[in-house]
Amino acid sequence: MTVSAPRKIRVELSVDVAAENSITGFVDKNFARETAFLAELVKVPTDNPPGDCAPAAARAKALLEELGFQVEAHPVPAALVAAAGMKSVTNLIVRHRFGDGPVVALNAHGDVVPPGLGWTHDPYGAAIENGAQGPVMYGRGVAVSKSDFATYAFALLALRALARHQAVPGTVELHLTYDEEVSGTLGPKWLLDNNLTKPNFAIAAGFSYAVVNAHNGCLHFEVVMTGKQAHAAQPDSGRDALEAATAILRALYKYRTRLARRKSHSTGIKSPTLNVGTIVGGFATNVVPDRVTLRVDRRVIPEEDGAGVEKELRQLIAAAGKPYRGITVDIRRVLSALPLAPQPGWEVISDALRRHAARILKVRIPVKGVPLYTDARHYAERKIPIVLYGAGPRTILEANAHNANENLRLDDLRAATKIVALAVRDVLKAP
Repeated sequence: MTVSAPRKIRVELSVDVAAENSITGFVDKNFARETAFLAELVKVPTDNPPGDCAPAAARAKALLEELGFQVEAHPVPAALVAAAGMKSVTNLIVRHRFGDGPVVALNAHGDVVPPGLGWTHDPYGAAIENGAQGPVMYGRGVAVSKSDFATYAFALLALRALARHQAVPGTVELHLTYDEEVSGTLGPKWLLDNNLTKPNFAIAAGFSYAVVNAHNGCLHFEVVMTGKQAHAAQPDSGRDALEAATAILRALYKYRTRLARRKSHSTGIKSPTLNVGTIVGGFATNVVPDRVTLRVDRRVIPEEDGAGVEKELRQLIAAAGKPYRGITVDIRRVLSALPLAPQPGWEVISDALRRHAARILKVRIPVKGVPLYTDARHYAERKIPIVLYGAGPRTILEANAHNANENLRLDDLRAATKIVALAVRDVLKAP
């Protein structure tokens, strides 16, 4: 795969002042409602794990209906939910057809990682404090990505207000899903697989100071070495699984060094990475360990082929364990998330977002990739052009995303709502 280089922002020769004034005025007038909407979402826990998210979807549906939307609720079958390690998932779709033209989907996820330790604010309190750069809301999911439930919902409301006095073509859909933290297969992928949506363009949750057009994929392996236990006084009578695991670990870390020499062409993504996250084995000091389990995380850059990476890693592990007589090595794929590579047409969305961001944020935002992975990849796998963009600061670290005291500057929420509404209008009007 080839990752496109960032394009220079195009100069807009004329601006539809009436449309811009309508949209920005609507957002400003209704921003207190938008802030209250976000706060209500944050107050409903959606920790994943354990992933019992249907109650939160019911609350979001009620809040969206209070805004005047018709909301479709699509519960995912319990067997699929259990297989993914979750308890309940209900996806929401809002559709608004303005007229003939393309369909633009706006996707954000409502499930979040558990709060963890170190909070000085209630993770579900949605407290607002005045900071050096204006009011800030605190809470788990306020930045990733419940904020973009609000961004996208109020952007659509602004477009509906514009359509009362100016023609708007096409259709806008909100895809509000609840399993991104465990892969997105029950969210966007499930909606697409079941033909519940067929968008022409998509925007997924992101941060306001960059358009993301590429991200890494991820491969998780569980590697189990099985031998034979024996008394530690006679270790030769057993088959030491830990000895074989040590050789496999050496091979993996040597391989990790080689990976650093592979480079991505996408700004923001450096090289593939490998991490051994857990090691479990043995049960007593005086017993030869008969079983050791490793969990391996391999990040895949957009230029790599996911199937090829999996084959390469399986061969490396098998070869490293082969010399150890009496040891079996079982390799089980736990997760395979393909990288996000730009699809033809992504520039239409990116150019529109960057054009309006340059005026509203007073900065020229870049196009870049990120080393993590998201459920945006499921749209790209269907050849749907998609970028990540939404409310939030410049980096995940700045927002304390997946960390204590996750926060969102409300001025960024306001700006992103305006930018998304204006950009979606441009995409709907594009040839």
